[in-house]
Amino acid sequence: MKIPSISRRKFLMTSGLLVFWAAIPVHVKAAGEKVRNLFVKPKKVLPLKMKVNGQNYDLNLDTRTTVLDMLRENLDLTGSKKGCDHGQCGACTVHIDGERVLSCLTLACTAQQKEITTIEGLANGENLHPMQKAFIECDGFQCGYCTPGQIMSAVACVKEGHTGSVEEIKEFMSGNLCRCGAYNGIVESIQKVAG
Repeated sequence: MKIPSISRRKFLMTSGLLVFWAAIPVHVKAAGEKVRNLFVKPKKVLPLKMKVNGQNYDLNLDTRTTVLDMLRENLDLTGSKKGCDHGQCGACTVHIDGERVLSCLTLACTAQQKEITTIEGLANGENLHPMQKAFIECDGFQCGYCTPGQIMSAVACVKEGHTGSVEEIKEFMSGNLCRCGAYNGIVESIQKVAG
């Protein structure tokens, strides 16, 4: 096992900073904290009642928390992926009250007491959802990073009735990007479930 080395320059810089920080008097640090509090507003935290995959949660969340961050960081539901974090790739797609939404652009406080369904809540216990089975059978995924969002959008696409043609499926799945190029398998999966 190789032990990482540290350069002499880095060691001296780090040591110097630590000595400098320790030498600052406590009252100067306290004054600095007061100045910081004047410019940086404290977080506003709201008590929220959330329902995710049929389970109720009472959470205290920063008002700026997105549904995606709540799922991943507070509930440890990491199936929904943080891709672009700008609502452009669709990897974070979940259902709220049965409609697909981009969870990275949705504030958690707006989803309070609504039914949120993630990829973890799509299957019925050990039985996969028909769309999950179709993705496996039709090879609708490659690296798998986009797959949860693709499956959530595919379920909504079928539910919304946008499966009349390959072109229609592509149009209504266009908000979900796959860098690997598994689009043909995804379309085939949707056609299989739509019947």
